[in-house]
Amino acid sequence: MAPGLTIQAVRVTKPKIPEAIRRNFELMEAEKTKLLIAAQKQKVVEKEAETDRKKALIEAEKAAQVARIHYQQKIMEKETEKRISEIEDAAFLAREKAKADAEYYAARKQADSNKLKLTPEYLELMKYQAIATNSKLYFGDNIPNVFLDSCAFQQAELRTAQETGLSSQEVPDTSAESHLKTKESTG
Repeated sequence: MAPGLTIQAVRVTKPKIPEAIRRNFELMEAEKTKLLIAAQKQKVVEKEAETDRKKALIEAEKAAQVARIHYQQKIMEKETEKRISEIEDAAFLAREKAKADAEYYAARKQADSNKLKLTPEYLELMKYQAIATNSKLYFGDNIPNVFLDSCAFQQAELRTAQETGLSSQEVPDTSAESHLKTKESTG
């Protein structure tokens, strides 16, 4: 490219390469191509393996999150059951306490009422009412003898007869049965 120089034409001739060099060159190019293909295959296999590994990792994380959610749900259910049980226990305790307080209050008021009500005058009135409702009244000196059994009467009669000197046939009949018969007939 010097000044004043003009290129009119360029002629390029194809060089003649010896056959052995040309074959070697083609073999070398084929090997380079195979090497590049093998490298690309290796990269593809590595990428597939990495993709599989990431996919497995994602699946494992997903399963772990699902398990964690189920575990938290079970914990919340148990805590809810515990709270419900505590509330039921507290309500039962409150009901029982209220019932006991009511019973105590009623007993206390009944005791106060009885203290005011059970005066000596009221008790005497109740005694007279009980006597008035009694259907049988016994008067006399022999009242305790009425409630003794017949064997005791017979023994008492014999002792009385022996003390007075009367025989057993002369002893008046004072058995409980005869005494009750005479009271009912008179009375």
